[in-house]
Amino acid sequence: MIQPSSGYRAGIDPLFLSAALHPKAEDKVLDVGSGVGTAAIALACRCPHVNVIGLEIQKNLVELSTINIQTNHFENRMNIYQGDILSPPDFLKVHGFDHVMTNPPYYEDHRTQASPFPGKAQANTETVDLGQWIKCCLKFLKPKGGFTMIHRAERLAEILVHLHDRVGEIVVFPLWPGEDKPARRIIIQGRKNTGGELRLARGLVLHGGAKKYTPEAEAILRHAYGIVL
Repeated sequence: MIQPSSGYRAGIDPLFLSAALHPKAEDKVLDVGSGVGTAAIALACRCPHVNVIGLEIQKNLVELSTINIQTNHFENRMNIYQGDILSPPDFLKVHGFDHVMTNPPYYEDHRTQASPFPGKAQANTETVDLGQWIKCCLKFLKPKGGFTMIHRAERLAEILVHLHDRVGEIVVFPLWPGEDKPARRIIIQGRKNTGGELRLARGLVLHGGAKKYTPEAEAILRHAYGIVL
């Protein structure tokens, strides 16, 4: 994976996001806010039958994602396009995807100090309201299509409000930094236009002793295992 030498660089969150998807053969997946293609390429590596399209607003990240796609030989089933989620390209059809995954900017602009690197600031700080972001993601989903998001745990209540009456069968999957530490990240997954009660999953502990990854986390990060929510 090629990433910018300065500014935003993908961490482990996109890998856990993509690990939570289990698409069927020939399913179409949209990655909203795809960056340099980390989540999309990870999904393509694990699921050789899946077709992935990414939408990313930053031109330089799209250019790098194209190189990453070519380097990993996924040109035949993956493309990442430049575009704004509020005014996406016309060929991204409404109700056109079986799954939508997203790793949106985590921080509201009034609650964080913006990075001095413009690209990182744009990747980390909301320029689109979270509720609007979710609404735009859902419009691309087929009825009963799967929606998967990774976000900060402290924004769970807000996310659930935005999903209310739009997404059902919701599973909340915490990512615990350690055995005795509160979750900082959560994966939220559900299906569009369905009922069903919310379920809180056991989640995953990321680090064991000496700050090493647990075997379960290592299996996802190094060996392309999926997450069963």
